[in-house]
Amino acid sequence: MKDKLNRLRDLQGEAFEGGGEKRINKQHEKGKLTARERIHFLLDEGSFEEIGMFVTHRTTDFGMDRQKIYGDGVITGYGSIDGRLVYVFAQDFTVFGGSLSETHAEKICKVMDMAMRTGAPLIGLNDSGGARIQEGVSSLGGYADIFYRNVRASGVIPQISAVMGPCAGGAVYSPAMTDFILMVEDTSYMFVTGPNVVKTVTNEEVTSEALGGAMTHASKSGVTHLTAPNDIECLAMIRQLLSFMPQNCEEKPSDLPYTIGEEIRPALGSIIPDNPNQPYDMRDVIQGIMDDTSFMEIHPYYADNIVVGFARLGGRSIGIVANQPMSLAGVLDVNSSKKAARFVRFCDSFNIPLLVLVDVPGFLPGTDQEWNAIITNGAKLLYAFSEATVPRITLITRKAYGGAYDVMNSKHIGADLNFAWPSAEIAVMGAKGAIEIIFKKEIDEADDREQKLKEMEEEYNSTFANPYKAANRGFIDEVIDPKDSRRKLIKGFKMLEHKVDKLPAKKHGNIPL
Repeated sequence: MKDKLNRLRDLQGEAFEGGGEKRINKQHEKGKLTARERIHFLLDEGSFEEIGMFVTHRTTDFGMDRQKIYGDGVITGYGSIDGRLVYVFAQDFTVFGGSLSETHAEKICKVMDMAMRTGAPLIGLNDSGGARIQEGVSSLGGYADIFYRNVRASGVIPQISAVMGPCAGGAVYSPAMTDFILMVEDTSYMFVTGPNVVKTVTNEEVTSEALGGAMTHASKSGVTHLTAPNDIECLAMIRQLLSFMPQNCEEKPSDLPYTIGEEIRPALGSIIPDNPNQPYDMRDVIQGIMDDTSFMEIHPYYADNIVVGFARLGGRSIGIVANQPMSLAGVLDVNSSKKAARFVRFCDSFNIPLLVLVDVPGFLPGTDQEWNAIITNGAKLLYAFSEATVPRITLITRKAYGGAYDVMNSKHIGADLNFAWPSAEIAVMGAKGAIEIIFKKEIDEADDREQKLKEMEEEYNSTFANPYKAANRGFIDEVIDPKDSRRKLIKGFKMLEHKVDKLPAKKHGNIPL
């Protein structure tokens, strides 16, 4: 037995070496951790249990039968984060450039299947040169096997992808179908076709970073939800992200211990400017309402006219969707609608209550928006809110105009509680546009047009630029003092914690994609 145990330890030592010291040093020189180091920093100390350590590829073509390394370029297994079970795979760039083979894919599929059977989150740490060309269609089939499982797992267990190196061609589609993508600045990139192909086909000169780097996808395409300056911080972000989520769709997020007190926040009363056209930072409202330092913003660099993210309110995990007056006055446009809709659907999938903070003057006009389907994209957000069955509370801080009032979780599309501050303005449109339609004849016939406009605008504002017409109709449940917002919201979500709402029986809806 001693000899056999020694052989086992020797083989384990070979597996731990991956592609060898030279390649490991090269990985470190690029500012990147190895696959095993990443798992070490991601999971609770000593919790990782590896599956498939001794798997090797089956290829004999192109001399591959003489190049076999244990693990075949991916480390798979399970462990815990803050004591909660998670499954993980980490591609090892030191072994065949992390390229995906048939057996490499089988290892990933195995832990995906186990994650589904046991109802636990799946985390993928991607660092791969793509398909293993020597295997041809077997490698492509391996990708498709993973894609299929990504779709089956969607909405059942949380799926998080960290792109921590190259991710190109077919490799990009698995992360794209997971719930959240994180990228590491300067060392990771994603694209369907690389700079050389782009040059050949379109004659464009572009670097890998400009084409598909972390900040490109975080700010331009919206593919990436979060970026980190290095591997360590990326892994810490994953741990933080998971803290707001349940294990699966059958559970609710864990609450932190919390005792409700006075919860008065006087600073909230001084955030809204006296001038209704002056911007303010909606993040100040979020910070004023949420538990201290609990807010984790998602997609911070993309479509910044809307803010989405997770936070804790009275110890409870909630998702936040908030218009941002600091950018484009908080209007809804194509990108902000898509960003918010996807976030709403994630929260609804995993029983995370939604708080919606509203200051929206409408939808962004213009040919660019219309030609890029603001109608369909705006409808995605409307659909997402209307479909959501989790507890939903809306707080209107200032403007709620036109169709955007309806879309931003109004009472009419199923919100449970709708609050407004006294500064709220709920109307079809702003005063200036409205009076030029309603009082066009009187204004045109007036001796002093400017004076008449001013009088009519004041009359319209006194009648409609407030929350009381909506409150009269029951569309607003309560107009509240801003300083009481936190207390009202904590109690509201507590009241709704056992809410039961079911969608009509159907295979699935047809969201306007």
